[in-house]
Amino acid sequence: MNPRPKLRSPPPSSVVISPGSPPKSLINKMPRKFTRSTLTLATTLFSILALYAFFNTFIFSDPPNNVSSVSFSRNYNTQNLKSVKVYMYDLPRKFTYGVIESYALARGGEKQSDDSLLKYPGNQHSAEWYLFSDLNRPSLERVGSAATRVMNPEEADLFYVPFFSSLSLVANPIRSNNAVVAPVERPAYSDEETQESLIEWLEQQEYWKRNNGWDHVFICQDPNALYKVVDKVKNGVLLVSDFGRLARNQASLVKDVILPYSHRINTYTGDIGVENRNSLLFFMGNRYRKEGGKIRDLLFQLLEKEEDVIIKHGAQSRESRREARKGMHTSKFCLHPAGDTPSACRLFDAIVSLCVPVIISDHIELPFEDVVDYRKIAIFVDSNTAVKPGFLVKKLRKVSMERVLEYQRELKKVKHYYEYEDPNGTVKEIWRQVSLKLPLVRLMINRDKRLVKREFTEPDCSCLCSNQTGILTTL
Repeated sequence: MNPRPKLRSPPPSSVVISPGSPPKSLINKMPRKFTRSTLTLATTLFSILALYAFFNTFIFSDPPNNVSSVSFSRNYNTQNLKSVKVYMYDLPRKFTYGVIESYALARGGEKQSDDSLLKYPGNQHSAEWYLFSDLNRPSLERVGSAATRVMNPEEADLFYVPFFSSLSLVANPIRSNNAVVAPVERPAYSDEETQESLIEWLEQQEYWKRNNGWDHVFICQDPNALYKVVDKVKNGVLLVSDFGRLARNQASLVKDVILPYSHRINTYTGDIGVENRNSLLFFMGNRYRKEGGKIRDLLFQLLEKEEDVIIKHGAQSRESRREARKGMHTSKFCLHPAGDTPSACRLFDAIVSLCVPVIISDHIELPFEDVVDYRKIAIFVDSNTAVKPGFLVKKLRKVSMERVLEYQRELKKVKHYYEYEDPNGTVKEIWRQVSLKLPLVRLMINRDKRLVKREFTEPDCSCLCSNQTGILTTL
């Protein structure tokens, strides 16, 4: 695997469009008796009309007027947006329910004669199950979705490959004390073999070969999912949680979609307020991580003795989730430092807890940024500043209670975007994001067909990388 580069070029600056003056032909046809002031008034009126036409067409048509400055209304997901036609492959069972069964068997479960009895295990990478289940719902239950499932592949705009790649990654026998423990008389499951088998199957499909995979959609939410074959599917639209383990020629913000992790603690159901939030800052997670996550240990050293700060080392378990729920629901701020990769489910736990996220992850990418302004719901601090002794706690204590309430109000407005079980929540928004990729998919298909195949030592202009300019604190 190629490590994803830390620095990328910033995006080109935006272009400001201004309406021009009225055409000379219109001015020439004006009666000579018009005064200069009348002509000036006519010019002004023409400019106003041009401005109105521009804003009415491009600014207010989608999303509609009177939407929140942080998030558009829930109807925005589909309003004025043409639904894309999605064909979901009927994959061999081993790529879907077979993965669930292998996961269960490796943990002492039993074979099931009916796939409906198999339960997808709850984890932070459950998006693959929610998308698969959504496309299998009756069309009457999917009204308003930006993706319409079609059963005829000839009608499809996009092809969804519902391989449970994240679950496959962890379906191998349970590891105990760094040693593999394989159940007796049960064949070991191989994620690598399953990935390669998927590619073999795809390469036999007419629609995969037709457009070199550009119109295919893959979900690989775990940062290591599909690691063995990612170079063979990189043309497609990848649904990922971040780019931490992907090279610049494999994924980008332009081509792919950033997904939120499934939150692992219960949603806070109370109203906004600070009366029951006695802790200033809360964090619970693994203290020792690799790569960018080394900052965690430094933060532990700085914060573990601070009054009204709760920072605990803990691994995933039911007891840990109970403690995390209690801590997030009773704290004003929740710390989100980088881990092995820039993002983690802890951020989305904080959002649904109305606990203001404090994000210390310089290379993080965030989901749904066209409808969510994260500066209004989170505080960003760059890593170098965050580890200065006393800086973080001092700044957080200076945030007024009214400002905390403002953050909470905005969190409450957008938290449905991070609820996979909400009918108007995450799944619907993911499909809207996917639908927005269709023009680029068509562009790349047409471009690919007219180019002579070439070899490059460096990525060419079609490699559209994400922006990685520096993060500035909002405090």
